[in-house]
Amino acid sequence: MAAQRRACGPPAEEMLRECARDVVAVAEGIREVSARTSSVLFAPALTGSARRRPRTGLAARWALLRTLTNRQGLGGAAIVAPDGVGHLLGAAGEVLGRESLAALVAVTALRLRIAAVLLDHPEFGRDPGMRRLTDAVTADHDPEAAVRALRSLLKDPGAQRSLAALAPVLAELLTVRGLLDEDPLSDETAWALAVGRELTAGPVSGLAAARLPATGGEGAAQAVELSAQEARSLVTEGSFLGFLRNIDALAGDARVLVQEVRGPDGVLRYVVQAPGTAPGRPRDDSPQDFAGAWRNLFLTDSPYARSILLAIRDHGIPRGSDLALVGHGEGGIALLNLAQDDEFCRAYRVTHVVAVGAQTDDRRPADPRTWVAGITNRYDIVPVPDGPGAPHPNRYRVDYTGPTREFPRCHLLGVYIDDLETVVPQARADVDRALAPYRGPVERARAYRLRDRGRPPEGYPFLAVPTTSLATSAGPVDVPVRYYDSSAAHLCFPVDADVARSLLPDVAWLVPTRLGRRALAVLSLYEHRCTTIGPYTELGLSVLVDDLWRPHAYDLAADLLRRADLRRTGRYVVALAVGTQEARAVAEELWAQPAVRGAADVELQGRELRVHAPELGVSVEGRPGPGARCPEADWVFYGRRGESTVRTLVRAHGRPRVHARPRLRLRLDGAHGPLARHLQILELDAVRPGFVLTSPRFVARRSAGAVLPR
Repeated sequence: MAAQRRACGPPAEEMLRECARDVVAVAEGIREVSARTSSVLFAPALTGSARRRPRTGLAARWALLRTLTNRQGLGGAAIVAPDGVGHLLGAAGEVLGRESLAALVAVTALRLRIAAVLLDHPEFGRDPGMRRLTDAVTADHDPEAAVRALRSLLKDPGAQRSLAALAPVLAELLTVRGLLDEDPLSDETAWALAVGRELTAGPVSGLAAARLPATGGEGAAQAVELSAQEARSLVTEGSFLGFLRNIDALAGDARVLVQEVRGPDGVLRYVVQAPGTAPGRPRDDSPQDFAGAWRNLFLTDSPYARSILLAIRDHGIPRGSDLALVGHGEGGIALLNLAQDDEFCRAYRVTHVVAVGAQTDDRRPADPRTWVAGITNRYDIVPVPDGPGAPHPNRYRVDYTGPTREFPRCHLLGVYIDDLETVVPQARADVDRALAPYRGPVERARAYRLRDRGRPPEGYPFLAVPTTSLATSAGPVDVPVRYYDSSAAHLCFPVDADVARSLLPDVAWLVPTRLGRRALAVLSLYEHRCTTIGPYTELGLSVLVDDLWRPHAYDLAADLLRRADLRRTGRYVVALAVGTQEARAVAEELWAQPAVRGAADVELQGRELRVHAPELGVSVEGRPGPGARCPEADWVFYGRRGESTVRTLVRAHGRPRVHARPRLRLRLDGAHGPLARHLQILELDAVRPGFVLTSPRFVARRSAGAVLPR
C-alpha cells in the first residue's frame, strides 16, 4: 500500500499544502510590487518632475495610480505614503468594493490550506472556529466578497477567540491578515498577539522582561512542592522517555521541572522539562494556553519563555553549566525560543533541545553547536509542518505516521510516548544516544509553577471563583465548570401537561409547572467555544418543574424575583446531547443528566439561527424575530441518580433577549436517539415555539450537582 502511494505521487493534502505555500509566496511578491510602485508614485523626484513637466510627469503618476488602484491592476489598499495619502486612497478603494490583488491571492492560499486540513482531519469541519473561517473564505463564492467577510471576521474579538486554536492555518492567517490590513505599515505580529489576547502595554525587546525582578513584568515562576505521589512518579535516572514521562505527570498545572543529573563522567548537568498547552483549558493567568501558543509561534519574546527563564534563575544553575531542554508542544517551542536568545546561550551552554509535537524547522539556536531534535506525528496538526528544513549537522528530525489519527488525541504526550516505544523505537534510541551525557542518577528535582502577570484572569471578576477538582471517567474536572465564550438559544414550547409528566421520573412529587393548563418544555441549543472542559456543542430538552417539597401555584412567578441560588422551581433535564466525551462524562457523573454524544453544527450568533445534527435527527432553522432585553438567564437544573435528585446551579452573565414572535421551525428526520424521540412525543416539530430566549455571547459557571434526599 505504501509503495502504491509512492508510485502515485505525494498525498493530496501534501500537494495542497505545497500549492498553498507557492500561492502565499506569490501574494507576498504582489504586495512587494505594490509597495515599490507606491513608493515610486510618491517619490520626491517624480513629484518634482510632475511640477516641472506636467504633461509627462502627471501622465506617469496617473499611470502608476491606475496600476495601483484599478480592478484589473493591483487593486488598491496596498499603498504606502509618508503623508497618509496612500492610506486614504487604499481605504477609498475598499469602500468602493475593490480588494487588492495580493489579498485575493492570499485568500486562495488560505482556501488551499483549509482543504488540506479537512482532508487529513475531517473532524475539524465541526470545529466552531474552522467553520466560521471556512464560511468567510467561501463567502458567496466571490473572491472579493470572501476577502471582505474574512476582514470582518478577523476584526471580531469573539471570532478571534475561537480562531486561536487553529494551529494548521496559523501561518496563512498571519500572512492574510497582513495583506488585508488597510495600513501596510502596521505590525502583523501585534494582530497575532491580539488573537491570543496577548497584547501588552508596550513592546518588550528580546527576553529583557525576564531579566527584571520576579515581582514585575510579564511572566513569573514560583517554586512549588510536589505531592508525595508526584515525587514518586518522577524518574530517578536520566533518559529521554523518562524526561517525557516527567512532563506528562506534571503537564496539567502549568508546571515545569528542573532536574540535576550526574553524568557518566561525574559532571553535574541540568535538564529543563516543559509541557505543552493544557488541553481543554481557557486563557487564564497562566502562559500555558492557546494565547501563549500564538505568541510562542511568532515571537521569541513570550511570557512562557520568560517564565521558564525565571525558573532557571531561581533554581540557581551556575553560569556556564551544560543544559538540556526537553519539551512537548508549546513547551518545546518556548524552549527553542530560549535557545535562540544570544544572552541566554552566553550564560549557559545549551547542548541539546528536544521538542516533541512542536515545529522546529525554522528555529536556529544562537549557539551553532546546539543539537536540535524534532519528533512529530504527521497527523498532529500543532507542529504546522511546512516542508523539510535545510540540512544541518546538528539537526535531527523524525516525522512518522502514527496509528492515532484523530486530533487532539494524536498530539497528546502519552500517545507520543507509546509511539516512541512501539512505532519509532529507533528515534528513541537515537535521542537517547545523543543525550548520553545526561544518562545518570538524578540528584535533585524542583518544580516551578508558571504565571502570566500581564493581565487579570480571563473572565474576571465573574469567573474568578474558588474551584475544586472532582474525578470523572474522562479525568479530573475543576468545578464549577466555567464557560468563557458561549452562545445559546432557548426555544420555549407550551405543551400538554400530562404528556410532559410522562417524560419525568415516576415519583409523585416531581410534577411539571403549569402555565394555565399547559406545561413548558424548553429546547436549549448551545455553542460553547471556550470552556474548562473544552469546546463543545450542547442540545438539551428540559421541562419546568415545581418545588420538590412544597409546590405553590405561583412559584414560577415568585422565582423570577429571587436569586438563582434561592429558587425552588427548576428545569428537569429529560434528554441531552453533547459534542465530546468529556462533556458527556461531566453531565452524567456530576449533574446526573442523561447525556449521549452527538455532533451538531450550531450557529447562534447571527440574525438567523441554524442547528443541524444529522446524527441526532434534529435540525432548527429560522429567525428569532424582534426582541427585548430581559434579566440574566440563570437556571436551576434537576437530574436523577438512583433514589436521589441532583440540583445544579447555573449562573450566566451576558445580554439575553426575549423574542415573543419567533419564526423558528424544528424538524425531526427520524428518531435517531432519546432527544429526537422525546421531541416527537411532545410533537414539538408540529408547532412553533411560544417564545425564545437568546444569548449571542455570554459567560457562565455551572456548579457541581448537589444531591437532595428526594
